[in-house]
Amino acid sequence: MLEQVTERMIVRASPDCCRQVALDVERYPEWATDIKEVEVLARDAEGRAERVRFRAAAFGRSTTYTLLYDHSGAPSTLSWKLEEGDLTRVLDGWYQFDGLDDDDTEVTYHLVAELRLPLPGFVKRRTEGRIMHAALRELKLRAESA
Repeated sequence: MLEQVTERMIVRASPDCCRQVALDVERYPEWATDIKEVEVLARDAEGRAERVRFRAAAFGRSTTYTLLYDHSGAPSTLSWKLEEGDLTRVLDGWYQFDGLDDDDTEVTYHLVAELRLPLPGFVKRRTEGRIMHAALRELKLRAESA
């Protein structure tokens, strides 16, 4: 069953700064707690990551997945789709960066996920919370400290 979550947060940084943090996938292990390794497999003509393999902590073990990034909504939106994953069937989502003024950005994070293995509802909710924490709160900390 597909699970969808959307969350918004105000970040005390410019949209460009927030976007740069999200685009710099190779640095995710520095600030996204569960991301252990990142390998950019392909880049677009502008040098942005287009196909990326991640190794992350999940359910007390390691998981590997490859995302295909879509930059067609730039600069306000960064989206991705799962190409392949060992624990996931679907892991598609997007960030949207809406400038409120020169120093504040509303960042929206949306994720659609489906796991290959069935999990109890409380485990799914806890997992969603961890993903949202890394995707927004840890991005906020990183952007605000830049």
